[in-house]
Amino acid sequence: MDRVLELRLLDPLLLLIRPESLNCLGTPGLLSIRGFYRKARDKLEKSMVADNESGKSITSEVRTSSGMFLQKAQDEVVANIEARIAAWTFLPEENGESIQVLRYELGEKYESHYDYFHDKANQELGGHRVATVLMYLSNVARGGETVFPHSEARKSQSKEDGWSDCAKNGYAVKPRKGDALLFFSLHPDATTDNTSLHGSCPVIEGEKWSATKWIHVRSFDRPMRSVAAGECKDENENCALWAKVGECEKNTLYMVGSNDAAYGYCRKSCGACSS
Repeated sequence: MDRVLELRLLDPLLLLIRPESLNCLGTPGLLSIRGFYRKARDKLEKSMVADNESGKSITSEVRTSSGMFLQKAQDEVVANIEARIAAWTFLPEENGESIQVLRYELGEKYESHYDYFHDKANQELGGHRVATVLMYLSNVARGGETVFPHSEARKSQSKEDGWSDCAKNGYAVKPRKGDALLFFSLHPDATTDNTSLHGSCPVIEGEKWSATKWIHVRSFDRPMRSVAAGECKDENENCALWAKVGECEKNTLYMVGSNDAAYGYCRKSCGACSS
């Protein structure tokens, strides 16, 4: 059983969950955490952000961590966590992106940002991100808090000496191995929630590991199709860039498709068809 450690009904809606036991395949249980480390450690690359105008993934000093994506349901550990997240959020598994594992070393951070999109290209892939599940895979000696600068709850949260200066700029959550933080980026009427602005404070001492699951309004696995099945065209303007950075191999189901699923969305850029 998991227990709700904290629930904030003020904007944005925040839910902090702590597993009763870290020995189960929880979110993330001890076995899951060790599994994430093994899967991710040798595959980390510099984290990227979505450009607000084009929607393309770009490097930026706004985000200085490193990370990698796990394939959806790539094994029992990942599949169990994805199913559990769907149960927590009451949102279908197919609405979620692949889990991203992140490492923040000394001084690394992610400045305040929104998880919903400002560009139309990314909104075509399942619509806005409605919810985010942030799983803490490690404790952090100092710093690394998740901070919400615009949250109404910032006024009622007292901060003692154990918090970083960054965390004192809003409502903050300290990383604790095994905890999972759920928050929503949209209001119930599907309008964007400006109070969902959040960031990852710089790590002052130690190292921070986390895993993120973004969940969309609609299916992320089966977005609205813009071309007929079998037609050799890309269905997103970012396909060529994604193919160039290896997404055809890393995210085959979405990019290319499979024998028992619909065609992928970037078949032309991946060389999976001919015009």
